[in-house]
Amino acid sequence: MFFPLLFVSLAMAQDWSRFRGPNGSGVADVAGLPVELSATKNVIWRVALPAGHSSPVLSGGRIFLTGFEGDSLYTICLKQDSGAVIWKKQSPRARVSKLDNRNSPASPSPVADGKNVFVLFNDYGLVSYSFAGEERWRVPLGPFNNVYGIGASPVLEDGKVIVVIDQSAGSYAAAFDQSTGKQLWKTPREEALSGHSTPAVADGLIYAPGSFRMDVYRASTGAIAWSTSGLASEMKSVPVVTGDTVYVSGYNTPFNDPGRQIAIPDFADVIAKYDANKDGKISKEEAPDERTKNYFPYIDLNQDGFMDAAEWKSYQQSMAAENALIAIDLTTHKVKWKFHKSIPQLPSVLIYKNVLYMINDSGILTTMNAVTGELYKQARLRGAADNYYASPVAADDKIFFVSKSGVVTVLKAGGAQEPLASGELDDEAYATPAFAEGRIYIRTRSALYAFGKK
Repeated sequence: MFFPLLFVSLAMAQDWSRFRGPNGSGVADVAGLPVELSATKNVIWRVALPAGHSSPVLSGGRIFLTGFEGDSLYTICLKQDSGAVIWKKQSPRARVSKLDNRNSPASPSPVADGKNVFVLFNDYGLVSYSFAGEERWRVPLGPFNNVYGIGASPVLEDGKVIVVIDQSAGSYAAAFDQSTGKQLWKTPREEALSGHSTPAVADGLIYAPGSFRMDVYRASTGAIAWSTSGLASEMKSVPVVTGDTVYVSGYNTPFNDPGRQIAIPDFADVIAKYDANKDGKISKEEAPDERTKNYFPYIDLNQDGFMDAAEWKSYQQSMAAENALIAIDLTTHKVKWKFHKSIPQLPSVLIYKNVLYMINDSGILTTMNAVTGELYKQARLRGAADNYYASPVAADDKIFFVSKSGVVTVLKAGGAQEPLASGELDDEAYATPAFAEGRIYIRTRSALYAFGKK
């Protein structure tokens, strides 16, 4: 049976203490939210911030974010009511990594437990601070071999800080003691490539989508409780667990849409035809076509300038996988239904009052019946071209979307995609909004806004 309202009611009682709120659902029990949101309308306060893509998290009357200025990394704590900065601590930085231009040195969002906050940086690892700003412990991790850089946020469960590190080689999930930072377990993710999906947590289980499959770990031990296959090769969005279903979406390339897939020849045939210097490997110059040359940085997993047999096999698997939104039954672990059109690469799906909302990176919004997978409507949000990296969120019978260009669009909840208002901020936005006590908090590249009715 399907119990989405039960799940939401339980989630509503919690702080917005992790990326995308209670269990990554993007849903909050907040009333009286304003409809018109812009740089000049319904602004309670605005605070300038260092740059960063991490989303605000709220716990104990405080807001936590990360940011960077030059080569310095920061963890920042603000008052929830006024936006006043309580403390700003420089976090350690062991290296300066080259990142995808859609990423930043401060992309993973913090997670808080009501007394302490935990942050993950691509260029260091894990750090924990008390709410007073005292460093409690630090755990260096990496360096990471991820062509995008690390983007998944840490989560908490059973007294543990859980991180999922997917990279070109050596991917793993790991748990660290919340009190001491001591590593408690580490489980290899042998198939996982360079994604950055923040896991969901439910009933002591960690739902961690990765390349081609989702592994569900026991938070107590790191053992795999169950797995499911059929996922895309790069997973970046958050799985949503509600009722008896988990929803997982994954997108790799346009050539992974069903009907557009291209068969990749075997490595032996490629070597025989294109290996000009007979070294048993394929360089970018020796690649058989422009598509393979364009994807070379993603195929060359060890970044040595060549494609070997193992990397080519991974390329074959990646191109054979399908872009899809998948609904999986938590009892039988079987697929309930799949949907393949206009799948997002970065934004996560939203389930609110039995309607599923899914916006892809180019702004195509899909609304569906979350139980059956029936399509209600698919159209470009606002009728205008834009990019979307932030995930949609919902509260007060409203659905909120924030585009890369800083346009905030509010829809009436329901499958019809009925617009209520649209407003512009003063900068680009990558972060997902947060809710608390009649307010919505939205981070742009340069500031944090608190919106509410005055």
